[in-house]
Amino acid sequence: MNRAIAIQRASNERDIEAAFASFAEQRVNALLVASDPYYNGERTKIVALAARYNLPAIYEWREFAEAGGLASYGTNLSDAYRLAGIYVGRILKGEKPADLPILQTTKFEFLLNLKTAKTLGLTVPPGPLSAVDAVIE
Repeated sequence: MNRAIAIQRASNERDIEAAFASFAEQRVNALLVASDPYYNGERTKIVALAARYNLPAIYEWREFAEAGGLASYGTNLSDAYRLAGIYVGRILKGEKPADLPILQTTKFEFLLNLKTAKTLGLTVPPGPLSAVDAVIE
């Protein structure tokens, strides 16, 4: 089964609302919200629009699922901030930034919001449910 991909870019509140209206017009079946600091700052609005348009959506960061989004899969922001703190600490102790090794978070999380799934009329099969790191009920 082939699926068409609809891409929308948004850099302000008006763009976000227009993107969701476009998704509805195109009868989009699901949504993947890309990782972007701006989107993270607008997560409450994005999650609310996904709910208003009855659009199942997955996000990169857990904060979206905690805000009512259907699911998230991605790195843990707290872990990334912890790694940044390690860098800062080493630099403040006198190490040269150019000499520091590259650190990358390796902790990935899959969160599922069952309350949102129920609202969307979705039934989550046992297989994916068993792979979830955290369930929000």
